[in-house]
Amino acid sequence: MSVVPDHDPDCIDCATNEVIDLIIDARPRPVGTVTVARVLPSPKRRLVGPFIFIDRAGPVAIAPGAPSGIGPHPHIGLSTLTYMFEGELVHRDSTGAVQVIRPGDVNLMTAGRGIVHSERPDPEWRERGGVFNAVQIWLALPLENEDDAPVFEHYPKTTLPTLVVGSGARGRLLAGSAFGLTSPLRHPARPLLVDLELDANAVLELPRDVQERGLLVIEGSVEIGRETLHRNQLAALREGVAVSVRAAEQSRVLVIGGPHLGDRLMDWNFVASTRERLERARDAWKAQTFPKIPGDDKELIPYPEHHR
Repeated sequence: MSVVPDHDPDCIDCATNEVIDLIIDARPRPVGTVTVARVLPSPKRRLVGPFIFIDRAGPVAIAPGAPSGIGPHPHIGLSTLTYMFEGELVHRDSTGAVQVIRPGDVNLMTAGRGIVHSERPDPEWRERGGVFNAVQIWLALPLENEDDAPVFEHYPKTTLPTLVVGSGARGRLLAGSAFGLTSPLRHPARPLLVDLELDANAVLELPRDVQERGLLVIEGSVEIGRETLHRNQLAALREGVAVSVRAAEQSRVLVIGGPHLGDRLMDWNFVASTRERLERARDAWKAQTFPKIPGDDKELIPYPEHHR
């Protein structure tokens, strides 16, 4: 975790302080059989808009036949958004959804009052192995949507708007509206999520009409004011100010953001507005009263008692 140096709210010449609230370094965390870079939540910043959780998984080479993926586990009070750079997974959940996700695709699963899902490689992919590289994002739900019925949605790469922004910047609009385009992905928390590839020295102006914004470096390095951000660093940006990003080298970034949702509580895979909701979900998972996944109901990931 690194805070922007010499932060002084009265400093009118500190260009960096005028655009960056905080720079967050991802922390390594074991998930399944791989180690991920956990960006959010962090001790000094819980959310950016509705983005309450971001894991960067990979790139990691999975050997042919090696175990990988994550078995059945529950969620409440959030939506999981999975975006693939390389590799593939098979999503299964307790609504009956079964969906292969491939590079450029987005899977959006809204847990609402409760869902169980698994993410495992297809047997053929596991047999041949390959590179796995993805981000898993949790979007907190507005209070009025915490008890919504669970639902799963899949957005193939071809359905997501292609962006060409100025000279040397291109990518896809995954969620929200930006640069004159709107994604087909709809979510009650109104998130913004943009995947952009930048040529060296490309300059990009970020959208300003988003209450809370952040920029996550996937590959390469970029400059914002006098700060240089590197791979797996997230800059939480100040509200309403113009932000210019320059690529110090060939780079890839995710622009995130959305309206401020207020505080949320987290316990393992559960997100809620009250402690009571978390306790009910924990007890239900331990009692195995959550719904089962058709075709993947022979095992489950137990609640980690040490987590509390």
